Amino acid sequence: MTMKPKSVVVIGSGVVGLATAYFLSRAGLQVTVLEERSAEAPNCSTGNAGMVVPSHFVPLAAPGVIGQGLRWMLKPESPFAFRPQANPALWRWAWQFYRACSPGRVEAAKPLMAALSLASREWFLRLRDEDGFSFGLEEHGLLALCRSRKLLAEESKLVDQGKPLGIRADALNAREVADLEPGIELDVAGAVYFRQDCQLNPAVFRQELLRHLEKQGGQIVWDQGVREIERDGHRVRAVRGATEEWQADAFVIAGGVWSPSLAHQLGLRLPMQPGKGYSMTLTKPPVLPKICSLLMEARVAVTPMGSSLRIGGTMEIGGREGVVNHRKLRGITQAMPQYYPQFEKADFADQPVWTGLRPCTPDGLPYLGWCPGLTNTCVATGHAMLGLSLAPISGWIIRQLLTGENPEFDLRLLEPGRYSSKP
Repeated sequence: MTMKPKSVVVIGSGVVGLATAYFLSRAGLQVTVLEERSAEAPNCSTGNAGMVVPSHFVPLAAPGVIGQGLRWMLKPESPFAFRPQANPALWRWAWQFYRACSPGRVEAAKPLMAALSLASREWFLRLRDEDGFSFGLEEHGLLALCRSRKLLAEESKLVDQGKPLGIRADALNAREVADLEPGIELDVAGAVYFRQDCQLNPAVFRQELLRHLEKQGGQIVWDQGVREIERDGHRVRAVRGATEEWQADAFVIAGGVWSPSLAHQLGLRLPMQPGKGYSMTLTKPPVLPKICSLLMEARVAVTPMGSSLRIGGTMEIGGREGVVNHRKLRGITQAMPQYYPQFEKADFADQPVWTGLRPCTPDGLPYLGWCPGLTNTCVATGHAMLGLSLAPISGWIIRQLLTGENPEFDLRLLEPGRYSSKP
């Protein structure tokens, strides 16, 4: 961009969109956020596990993932599902995912993902300590709990892989895990303890972003989805909703799973599929762990939030919004007592179920950067399960791009146009 914009329209009020809007507003820009839904509508950013995870430096598309996914597909209550549809985009995405699961691609992505995650963690601390945010951030680390010694040995390889990238982790035996959680019964062979991971309340964090954005003069327009984008040469001039038009000097597409249709109007292909997840929040759990955990065989996330406990999981590629797969839900509730014997299936009876659609790219990396061919439009979407964790750094990077600064990261792997010229 040749000159710093004075006004920006951000499309999408998920946590990435709001973090972007916050940093742009903080830089003195006039920011308008457009959201298709109402302020009270469920949001993918609010019911998730609430984890900040430098531990997740390996992209979702990695060697061995497809084989594990095929085995899981044979089990109705497994943490993974692929919903076949007569949709060419879905099958094209699956082929691109297969091609992305190569050792070379993953090794190239690990340093970037680790650096982004650690920088985002630092921003969470700064938002809390310097900017006056209050969202229940706890720096207790994360336990990747393993019931089998075989899986523990496999997961323990991440300790050495992460060390040169700045990721601090230790492989623990069952006794050492028990020492970290006194009073909590655990049936595990051990765990990998990622010391830099954090936990927070994602709904409260999103509300804090809204509050601070509005305090800075930013505007949130609810019930106004973007239907049309008007382009003028190498710039976007305006976006139109059902009843209104918004003009600005710059634009950011941060619409989660709904971003591809908007990008298509600009000639940009953003391969993406919804990855559906579920969670339940127990307000009176039988016991309350201090440290958030991942139940590795079951791929279930467990996060204490104040006096409540959130349990969530599953990845349904092609899952539909608002439809609950009760078999997948049972997989979550049945896993919990296997790792934490003080829990019973009855603890989950009649609990409200939250669902959300994660925006999943074929290579497991977000789309973050300039929209090809445009000088005033950026893209920030496709973070999959890392939307909350990478929201601050994603917003900061977009702010740097739009204000003419050079980001401190090499963003070539994240270029929004990386699939536009490929089959």
